[in-house]
Amino acid sequence: MQQTMPSFVSGAGLGLRRGLLAALQDSAVGQVDFLEVAPENWIGIGGRFGRQLRALTERLPFLCHGLSLNLGGFAPLDMNLLRAIKAFLDAHGIRGYSEHLSACADDGQLYDLMPLPFCEASVQRIAQRIRTVQDVLERPLIIENVSAYARLPGEMDEADFVNAVLAEGDCRLLLDINNVYVNSHNFAFDPHAYIAAMPGERIAYLHMAGHAQHSAELKVDTHGAPVCDPVWALLEHAYALHGVRPTLLERDFNFPPVSELYAEVAQIRALQRQRGHD
Repeated sequence: MQQTMPSFVSGAGLGLRRGLLAALQDSAVGQVDFLEVAPENWIGIGGRFGRQLRALTERLPFLCHGLSLNLGGFAPLDMNLLRAIKAFLDAHGIRGYSEHLSACADDGQLYDLMPLPFCEASVQRIAQRIRTVQDVLERPLIIENVSAYARLPGEMDEADFVNAVLAEGDCRLLLDINNVYVNSHNFAFDPHAYIAAMPGERIAYLHMAGHAQHSAELKVDTHGAPVCDPVWALLEHAYALHGVRPTLLERDFNFPPVSELYAEVAQIRALQRQRGHD
């Protein structure tokens, strides 16, 4: 039984990282519509950092984007982690919780997002894990399409696999536009068709980020650079097909002055307004 949750977010948001905490503490209200944190980085944090986080969660809507749930892995779900995440979400009035459609553990934490076999067996196994997560958290789970640099054997393509997991797990989608672009380059598929294939009724929100060009054949999702023009164009495409959705900018390192991040958030908001979103 899912409990009644606070209303979801709207508009344009920014990922909160520890290196941005002081700047956002002073200026985020009025510049962004919501913030997002990885709960694993904040559970149990007290002192000055804990007070600063609480001050922000009391003033702005927040989402959580998990790092280590290991939805695609074979090891049993970490129930202690799940219970700690639920307590964190409840304590801060978090509006939604997302995780990566990937594996990141099994016989030890990998600290990376590993690809999955796109097959029916994976769909059924992951969907069962998603249902367990939703039961424990008493809220819907939002899963994110991930960047990848290898393909494992499987009879589905990526878009079909994501759709199948969403339907079987009865969950929602965090559509990462940069990940679509990176994967479309690395695995030679049409990113516009991929976005068109996503089930619009399940899209909860979107991510935008920068990436690195490591070679002519390889792009890597780094979150360490500004969003590039083709990714901005894909965001417009997503809005045109599925309507405007809450959209968040991620930046994990190489932080510019916060005014430059706010300018990218403002660019998201401008595209939303062009599509008739107030």
